[in-house]
Parts: sequence; structure tokens; C-alpha cells
Amino acid sequence: MGAASQIDEAGAVDDPILAALYRGDTRGALGLCARLHGAALGRLSMAFLGSQAEAEEAVQETLLAAYDGFGGYRAEASLRAWLFGIARRVCARKVETRARREQRLRLVHNEADSAVGADVLLAQRRRAERVRLLLEQLKPSERDAVVLRFDGELSFREVADACGVDEATARKRVSRALERLRHALKDEE
Repeated sequence: MGAASQIDEAGAVDDPILAALYRGDTRGALGLCARLHGAALGRLSMAFLGSQAEAEEAVQETLLAAYDGFGGYRAEASLRAWLFGIARRVCARKVETRARREQRLRLVHNEADSAVGADVLLAQRRRAERVRLLLEQLKPSERDAVVLRFDGELSFREVADACGVDEATARKRVSRALERLRHALKDEE
């Protein structure tokens, strides 16, 4: 599916939300945002945060911020890209808060984890840590772009809108991020 058809489909999905906003029905628009974009916002938040609980909280914060910001929405980008931009900022704040908290706390072994099987749990943790570390090594702008593109399933135009850059810059950020990830994975083999 091409980027143009993705944008057209996203625009068509947003039509009922925009109609509700134009009628002044912000509560209805919020409900439609949650129903039509909630799952995608959840996947994006999960990709950024790696925690289901934090991702669910981030989606709620995103929707509340969207509700507060409906009056300022100027339709310069698709509503979907606008929502994903809000979600990206919410997740960035959560990651920053988590990093500060983890600097102060020391993680301890969770006894419930031993029931899964130590070897399986260890392999899962190593794989997740490896991916997370590789993503963390990217520049924040590149990490945001690649997560929005692949986990958020946004078109390059929507990635650009969500990041506040032009489409060519969004494409370059994703391309550079993928190249760095490929290189890092190749070095680890």
C-alpha cells in the first residue's frame, strides 16, 4: 500500500472526528479518536515505552491532551499525525521520568519470574534489552522517526507531521536509523 493511499485512508477515517469538531462536539470527537485511533496509539506507546501499563497510561494522557488541544487543531496535518505527535511527546516525557527514577532505584529480582523458566526468561530479557539498547543508541530524532514509521505504521508524510519536519527529513531520519541498526546488529553477530 502506497503512502498516498495510507494518507487518504487516514483522512477518511478522520472525517467523522473532524465533523464532530466542526459541530463543536468535542466529547464526541474524543470518543471517536479513542475508538478509531486508540489501538494504534497503544501500539506506538508500547513501542516507545515497552510496558503495557505505561502504554495504556500514555494513551489516556494523549487523548486528554488532544481533548484540551482540539481548539488549537488547525488541520495542517492529518488528525492521526497530530495525535501521534502528541503521543510521541507524552512517551518522551515518560521515558525521561523513568530514566530519572531508575537512576535512584535498584531493580531487584522478582520471584514470580522464576515460574516462567529461567532460560526462557533470560533469553527474552536479553533480546528485549538488545533491541532497546540499540534503539537508545540512536539519536532521539531518528529513534522517534523509525518507531513512528514502523510501530506506528505512519506514512513518511505523517511521520514528518508528527515530528514537525518536512517529509524528506523524515525519510532521511528513518533511513539513517535503519542503517545504524543494521550495522549494530551485524557487529553483534
